[in-house]
Amino acid sequence: MAEQRVLPEERLAKVEGILEQVGDRLNGVETRLNHVGTRLDHLETRFDELRREMHTNFRWTLGIMLGVLIPMWVSIILTILFQIP
Repeated sequence: MAEQRVLPEERLAKVEGILEQVGDRLNGVETRLNHVGTRLDHLETRFDELRREMHTNFRWTLGIMLGVLIPMWVSIILTILFQIP
């Protein structure tokens, strides 16, 4: 069994190739992370819009409920107070 000796230049070229691949992969990961960050910013904006919309809808719902319940209660109380025996 004869051992093949690898020259330092060959080793260096192999390491440089590996480092170039690692650099390319890291650039791809960075690009994907930037894309994810952009999407998260968009989601945050959308949630803020939904929160404002829910708050507005809650106000409308509460206003309608009170607009119906208060006159109903007043009518019931007046009917009981002025009921002719």
